[in-house]
Amino acid sequence: MSFVSAFVVSLAAVITGHIALHQIARTGDKGRGLAIAGVVIGYAGLVAGTLTLILLVTNLAGLRDQLQTPELGSTQAPSSSGESDGVPSPSLAQGRDWTGTIEINGQDVGVTLDGAAAPQAVASFLALGDEGFFDGTSCHRLVTEGIYVLQCGDPTGTGSGGPGYSYGPIENAPADDVYPAGTLAMARIGGDGESMGSQFFIVYDESMIPSDAAGGYTVLGTITSGLDVITGIADAGTTNGSSDGEPADPAVIDGVSFE
Repeated sequence: MSFVSAFVVSLAAVITGHIALHQIARTGDKGRGLAIAGVVIGYAGLVAGTLTLILLVTNLAGLRDQLQTPELGSTQAPSSSGESDGVPSPSLAQGRDWTGTIEINGQDVGVTLDGAAAPQAVASFLALGDEGFFDGTSCHRLVTEGIYVLQCGDPTGTGSGGPGYSYGPIENAPADDVYPAGTLAMARIGGDGESMGSQFFIVYDESMIPSDAAGGYTVLGTITSGLDVITGIADAGTTNGSSDGEPADPAVIDGVSFE
């Protein structure tokens, strides 16, 4: 409706301006004061309408950029097919904690998975780890401004790959949207709580990631040691120098193991 209003104001301003100019030509000096006032008011309205359109377009572009940033939205996951074929059973999580490591660049990152709070996510993560799905994959995304995450788990390294299945719903998301340093959480498509797959992100500094229409992000575990491995990668920045891109220091997962 704001766009429509802006166009109406602009059109009315143009029409008013032309009527005023015609009035000057028809009435001469007698109506000049009124006509000039009409011109001024008309074109002031035209300028206001144009500025309104520019502001609306700018605000929409800014909103689009925010949605693409994780809030890590921008955390992205493979397209959801709505299918459950191949999704490991939540019972594999056994409703208990799992301790283990994610080896990145030859260094161990200690992790505890919470099978009671996020059984579906933990079951999937364990199953993928057991089959060597993550081995040799690169963490493809580093965000260093606004939120502070390293995103991994895509076998294609593009941000669009996954295990061939998607699942939901969201589990164990923080009510206050605050993800402390050391949080291990699942990436997904913005607005789609059924789109989780293999991509996950590690929060290396406390981040507030706003919930979207689907909710927050599934927290499946916590980094218990080796967070400095992640912060070291973050300190090197991205390949293109932006705050959201491929890590300049390649982050390769060598293996995942839990017990």
